[in-house]
Order: sequence, then structure tokens, then C-alpha cells
Amino acid sequence: MNFKNIIYSLITAFCLYSCSDDLLDTQPLSEITAETFFNTSSDLQLYTNGFYRMWPSTSIYNGDAITDNIIQTELSDEIRGTRLVPSTGGGWDWEYLKDINFFLQEYEKCEDEAAKAHYGGVAHFFRARFYFDKLQRFGALPWYDKPISPDDIEALTKPRDSRAFIVAKILEDLDWAIANLKSEKNTYEVNKYTALALKSRVGLYEGTFQKYRENSGYETYLEASVSASLELIDNSPYQIYTTGTPNMDYLELFNAHNANETEIILARAYSKDLSIGHNVNYYTTTSSYGRPGMTKDLVNSYLNSDGSRFTDAPNYDKTPFIEEVKNRDPRLSQTIRTPGYTRKGQSIPLAPNLGATVTGYQIIKYVTEPVYDTNNQSITDLPIYRLGEVVLNYAEAKAELGTLTQIDLDKSINLLRKRINMPNLNLDKSNTTPDTFMANQYTNVTGGNKGVILEIRRERRIELYMEDFRWDDVVRWKAGQTLTQPIRGLYFPGPGSYDLTGNSETNVVIYEGDRPDNTISGVQYYKLGSDISLDANGLVDPHPDYNSRQFNENKDYLYPIPRLELQLNPNLEQNPNWN
Repeated sequence: MNFKNIIYSLITAFCLYSCSDDLLDTQPLSEITAETFFNTSSDLQLYTNGFYRMWPSTSIYNGDAITDNIIQTELSDEIRGTRLVPSTGGGWDWEYLKDINFFLQEYEKCEDEAAKAHYGGVAHFFRARFYFDKLQRFGALPWYDKPISPDDIEALTKPRDSRAFIVAKILEDLDWAIANLKSEKNTYEVNKYTALALKSRVGLYEGTFQKYRENSGYETYLEASVSASLELIDNSPYQIYTTGTPNMDYLELFNAHNANETEIILARAYSKDLSIGHNVNYYTTTSSYGRPGMTKDLVNSYLNSDGSRFTDAPNYDKTPFIEEVKNRDPRLSQTIRTPGYTRKGQSIPLAPNLGATVTGYQIIKYVTEPVYDTNNQSITDLPIYRLGEVVLNYAEAKAELGTLTQIDLDKSINLLRKRINMPNLNLDKSNTTPDTFMANQYTNVTGGNKGVILEIRRERRIELYMEDFRWDDVVRWKAGQTLTQPIRGLYFPGPGSYDLTGNSETNVVIYEGDRPDNTISGVQYYKLGSDISLDANGLVDPHPDYNSRQFNENKDYLYPIPRLELQLNPNLEQNPNWN
């Protein structure tokens, strides 16, 4: 059994916890008691292994699939503006916090000081992660740092603490974790660098959340992000992964079976031997699981390979597919199927399968050999924290603070561009000539750093595609109106035969009326107006019935608290305009 499987076995083999989400249950241990446990390093390790259940189980792209990054057969309620207040559930669950606080109440009886420091750090990290996830979803929350007794009515019915208080507690937990966690590199277990990466993320999120709502004090959070990011960039064992192969390195970072320890700080492990898989191959290659596709506006935002803007060209939106993807940022051809694409381990070029993607831009990130195409059989480890995100956090936080320099760009975003052999991002040039295409998406970006902030957002959306960031980025930027823009796909001027591989052979036929009698094996046939819809400009319209969508600026950035929770705790207030 390899190291990854050993780690995964330790994390999943022993369940110490009750299944209840009830805050009243202060005894999460079902077969052992606090009096006989928490005495040794092994006890602390065994208990904290259970915290890793917080990682996503079968996917890591939900934050993309509910937004304009990944469009599916059914549009999400978030992008349609049709979310409702649930009766129960809705993400308002506290099981993990109960387990974490129970551990922190009991673990200090262990006499192994080194173990107490490290595993105490693990618990503080996970409590910070728990509250950050809840903060992003619901905003202000009641803070609990100890188990709650069933008769503690005051605690059970306390109102929300302020958002500022919750963020301060999250950062306090992370600082405790950073000071006490081990610094040994470990791709599957929390260490000091994992806590620094989360602090980098938290500081950027809250700093920009507050700035774009014109609230004072946002600088403190951005500075926290900068300091944590810089510590990781300058003093950690992680680097931006590159082998000097710009047309493969980005793709191979994500379709390797085992997490790349050069760049990935922490990953969620999957294993064929242990029959633990996820669904990315099945999700992206079949016609029966959502038919996910990248959107036209995101494809448009990829720069040309010489660093120029694709959207500066006349009629860029009516460029045939082969020309559209030619000489672009190499990450485009390493994220979606483009001419020359072959499955991992195979040599047959494949056209985009319009039956498996509603936009025509078929996703290949994380996709591996066809043997893993069955549902939940993919075994690529999924990154949770990687240095690529941290350098983006660093550049953005400094840009929003107004302290960004060219040196900062060269030690952050330009390392990502170097991996794919793209020209460096230039601070002065970006600010002198802001991109109109990007500015139209993010209309509230202003000031002297407008141009470079827009470029950083372009870079972030491209580099972190399908890594669960898009929804949170839209929320913190107060950019919900981007989700109401038209959703489009490939350009087809009308019925006809089309080559999508560049080999001068027909791959797709769009027809009107009856299906052609002389069909060719291997060619995709789609009836216009039935199998495929085109708008007035010839762009694939995957959802012609939902072209009038709304985003309520006064409501939709937060999720509603379930009705039952408001009944159980009358001191909780519903989020604005969800009543």
C-alpha cells in the first residue's frame, strides 16, 4: 500500500463520532469516553483524523457549477435567481464544530507536549475552516468554542455574533494553528503551510468583501492575506510546478493520479485500491450527468499566446472554433478539448462531444484514462490548497491595497504565466489601458489599479477554473450581475457540416427538417431548434428559456437560514430579504 493509501486509511478507517447534527449532543464518542481517551499521541491523531471528513467527497467544482463557469443541462437556482428558504438543512449544520470543540475541551490531558501542540493546531485549523465555510454562506454566525450542555438555554438561543467578531476568531484560530502545527511537508495532512494558505484565503475574501461594500477596516484583512501569502511564497517548500513543457504542465498538474507535491499543499486523496473515487471522468465525458461546458465569455477572456487580447479583434464572437482556439493562452487547450486533444494514455485525436457538453466547450481538467469513466471511479487526487492560489491571493490583496509593484507580480502571477510560456503581466501597461471586455463584467472596479485588478481577476478565473472558487469570488467582489449575462457556447453560422479537429473531416452536422439519410459513422448529428439552439448571432444557446435571469443585490449574496432553525432559536434573525 502506498503512502497516500496509508494516510487515507488512517483518516477513514475509524469513526469516533455520532451521526447527529444536534448541537445538544456533547458526547460524540459512541464507544469510548473522555475519561479513558485523549491520553496519548495516538489518541489525538485518531480523533483528529475524523475532521478530514469536511473535505468534499466526490467533487470539488460546485462553486463553478452553480455559476457562469460551468453550465449544465439544468441551470442552478443560484444562477437563475430561484433559491427558496428551506425548512431544514441548507448547510446550517454543526456536527463538525461539536466534534472539534469536544476535542479542544479534552485533549490537553495528554502529556505529550509535541502531540498536543500539533493536534491542537489541527483542531484550531478545522474550526477556522468550519466557520469560514459558514461565514461565506450565511454571513454573521453565533460563535461557539466549547460543547453546549442540553440545559444551556442561553447558549442554544444566542443571537449571531458580529461578522467582524467571527472573522477575528477565525484568524485567531489560524494564528494558533500556524504557531503550533508541524512544518513537515505532507500532501494529505494539515500542516503549518495549510493554515497559512487558509489565512491567505480568509484575509483576501473578507478584505475584498468589505471593500466592495464600502466598509472601513478592510485593509487589516488584506494585510493578513499578504503576510500569510508572502510567508508561503518566500519560506515554504512549495513551488509553482513546471517541467518546461508549457503545453502539458498545467494539464498534468491536475490529471496525475497522485497529487503533485511540488505545488499542492493539501489534497483530498482517492484510491483505486481502496475503492474511493470521484466522478469527474463520468461528469465530463457522458451525456447523462449534466453535460457540463465552459461558457463563451470565459473562453473569450483567455488572452492570445502573445499576450494580446482576443476580444480586441473585430467580430471575435463569430470566430469559427478552430480559429478561435488557435494561438491562445495554453491553459485553454489544457482545460477544454481543442484540436489535437487526446485522452490520457491514448493517441486518437478527439473532437468536442456536443452530446456531453451543452456549450460545445468540453472540459478536460482532471480527466484521465477511459478506464475510469464509470461514475465515481476517477482517482485523481483533488487539490484543496495549492501555491497557485496563494500567489493569486498575494497579487490581488496588494493590488486592492494599492501597494502592488512589478516585483510583486514577478514573484506571483508571472510565475503562473512562466509555466505556460505566456508574456509577463505588466503593471504599468495594465493600468494605462484597462481591458474594456473585462471592465464590462466587473463594473465596480475603479481607481488607479483598475487595469491590473481586472487582469488579476482574468488570471484567477482561468488558473483556478473548476477548483470551487467562482461563486465565492463573485460574492466577495459584489459582482452578482455577471451571473445574469447571456450564456453562450460555440459559434455555428447555421445548418451545415463542421470540422472541429482541424483535420478537414466533418465532426458535426447541424441540420433542419429530417435527419440526413446518408449519415456517417463517428459524425455527430444535431437538429437545429431541437437538439441544438443557436441565437441570432449563431452562438449555441444552451438555455433559450432562461435568458432573462435576475440577481437580487440586496439578498442573493447570502443563503437563507432554514425556517426550523429560526423557530428553534428565536434570537436568530433571517438574512436580509429572505423572510
